[in-house]
Amino acid sequence: MPTKEEMQQVFPEMVKRFQPDKAKGVNAVIQFELSGDSGGTWWIKIADGGCEYGEGAGAEPQMVFKAKDEDFFALVNGKLNPVQAFMMGKIKVNNMELGMKMTSMFQMA
Repeated sequence: MPTKEEMQQVFPEMVKRFQPDKAKGVNAVIQFELSGDSGGTWWIKIADGGCEYGEGAGAEPQMVFKAKDEDFFALVNGKLNPVQAFMMGKIKVNNMELGMKMTSMFQMA
């Protein structure tokens, strides 16, 4: 199970792994609602070829991503396949199109 500190590092790391060439035409806020002891709410904004993040609720998110903290941590570290995780109900998204694009916009570990 990830620690609070490890979870705090996930989002800055995702910004570092962002691939702007794979996000052409995407202008979106993605909100992450993670349950568990190390969970919380974060957002990532993708706009004009850039990517930034913050803690708390995102402004008018185009997608909400829900998962347990440990499943999300495994996903971003390449230990959990995003498609399998979705099919198993370990992650939930309310915008499938953006969810699928997200898998290519961030270089996984």
